[in-house]
Amino acid sequence: MFRGEENSLVQRMLGGDDAAFSAIFKRYYLDLVLFAGTFVRNRQAAEEIVQDVFIRLWENRGSVVINSSLRSFLLKSIQNKCIDAIRHLKIVDGYQTKLQNHPVLIENDTENYILYSELEDDLKKAIEKLPEDIGKIFLLNRFEGLTYPEIAGQLNLTVRMVEIRMGKALALLKHYLKDYLITIFLLTIM
Repeated sequence: MFRGEENSLVQRMLGGDDAAFSAIFKRYYLDLVLFAGTFVRNRQAAEEIVQDVFIRLWENRGSVVINSSLRSFLLKSIQNKCIDAIRHLKIVDGYQTKLQNHPVLIENDTENYILYSELEDDLKKAIEKLPEDIGKIFLLNRFEGLTYPEIAGQLNLTVRMVEIRMGKALALLKHYLKDYLITIFLLTIM
């Protein structure tokens, strides 16, 4: 993509042109997922990070300032998001180690069950809050194990639309469950 063409797309996107945003997304998505993968070493996590960066770019398009090239801006955004994700995982790993080695916590299965039940209820409530089209995609992917292309075929959508809706689902759930994220993560990996 030539510099002038990129600048034009950026300006149109910042002005709210969703076709320009889509063109930018298509142009950079795969390269950014591969770049994120060099940090997080997990394809799904890399895709979620890239989708989150694009969602924030679109949502904040009125206030985004891009001082360098769009590519540099996106790479730096992805790098920062990956570093945040790695830091978060280190914190979670530290808590997990403490939980696994703490005899009082290991012995209190009843309390752990109650906590798990409360979290499970809160997760169900959060999923029910999702708009129907977004919630359905989330459930198909996370609970039935369908891939984005499989969901797209089943719901007669484009893979891109599935990606966008899944990104929105994750962002909404992250917001709804912000107080429980570390605990939910720990319970799901134990």
